[in-house]
Amino acid sequence: MVLNEKFAPFKEKMEAENLPGIVIKSFEFYYSQLLEGETGIIEETAIEPVENLPDLEKLEDEYTEYGKSNFNRTVIIKLNGGLGTSMGLNKAKSLLHVKNGLTFLDIIARQAINTKVPLILMNSFNTHSGSLKLLENYPELQNDLPLDFQQHKIPKISKDDFSPVSWKKDPKLEWCPPGHGEIYIALTTSGILDKLLEKNYEYAFISNSDNLGAFLEPKILGYMVKNNLPFLMEVADRTEADKKGGHLAYLKTGGLILRESAQCSGEDIEDFQNITKHKYFNTNNIWINLRKLKDILDKNNAVLGLPMIRNEKNVDPRDASSPKVYQLETAMGSAISVFEGAGAIRVPRTRFAPVKTTNDLLAIRSDAYILTDDFKLVPSPKKQNKKLYIHLDPAHYKKVDDFDERFGKGIPSLIECEELIIEGDFKFGANVKVQGKVKLVNKETAQKIIPDEEILSEK
Repeated sequence: MVLNEKFAPFKEKMEAENLPGIVIKSFEFYYSQLLEGETGIIEETAIEPVENLPDLEKLEDEYTEYGKSNFNRTVIIKLNGGLGTSMGLNKAKSLLHVKNGLTFLDIIARQAINTKVPLILMNSFNTHSGSLKLLENYPELQNDLPLDFQQHKIPKISKDDFSPVSWKKDPKLEWCPPGHGEIYIALTTSGILDKLLEKNYEYAFISNSDNLGAFLEPKILGYMVKNNLPFLMEVADRTEADKKGGHLAYLKTGGLILRESAQCSGEDIEDFQNITKHKYFNTNNIWINLRKLKDILDKNNAVLGLPMIRNEKNVDPRDASSPKVYQLETAMGSAISVFEGAGAIRVPRTRFAPVKTTNDLLAIRSDAYILTDDFKLVPSPKKQNKKLYIHLDPAHYKKVDDFDERFGKGIPSLIECEELIIEGDFKFGANVKVQGKVKLVNKETAQKIIPDEEILSEK
């Protein structure tokens, strides 16, 4: 009775926005967990480390041809709901130019055309129109499948009394995305899942649109199909740079599980960040058997029951004085614990090259990465297995407009660079080269100019 009374205003609010009943039912499932005091925490005592996994680089070549023979039953789905607000963007992040004058979405489209595998975007309301507008440049992508479907929104919850938060200054901020774990519901409510199965598509490769290392790899598809896996997660070796991100583990009660930082208690932080103990992280490159997904959704009335992530935020993320709210999310990769017989495969770091900051953008735009003739973004041969660390002063380079202004004459050559740290304001000339480990410091308010043709090297 308490749940019904507490949930009633949420239901009313969601129905007023014409959200599907399945979305409301799923939100009620997680809201009830919140009321019961569920935090989403996964205790260290409940899990065991994953020691060994099949390795993409050691798989037999026969899997490649087997994978290619199943391209006609496969679709590519890109998570494309992000706006890139942390980099000062107000449009789809995938519309940002990243390499050779091409945007993320240009490159993704050309990858799909090259493999002749259909491309479908999971957009948000904010990214739908701009993304489809760009794809009009690629008539080859048109087929009898929709080019996109949209994820839903859910209400933010007042931390004080667990009611729907009200924010009259900007009512849009009363809503939040439910995390990329919602893809499974959105595939159902959009009708895309049924349409794919009707047309005999059985496999989906799903990844983030800002990760250009995540191209369709036939060897992985072949391995999945040959071994009849319902769900396969690509994982890579954790480094010190990844220790705050989620990791793969075995549940002591059986099966694989993904544990995110928000699901880790304070006393378990040391174990959580121990990259020797928990050595694999989720690249968010996921392979799914669509028929198995349909079976699980039907069996569970479309509520998969993925582990809940409770995020505490301000209703206005730009205003630290605005009311505290809970945002309930799920992670796409956490479905690994729902699919019986799910697996994971170790992949090289090259399959994880997301652009989350302008530090990443500088590396990708530089000669440290190349775009191959079949539109794969890979490290330059001279940078294979060599580390490149970049830190740009956020006061001057965090926003893309500021970044572009400071590198207006071109991106410096980083092919011989190991480390570039910039503190303060610098503007780069044309054809600048960075060699070894370089740290630039400008404590003055006036911008310093790096001349054309300058070679920056270790002192």
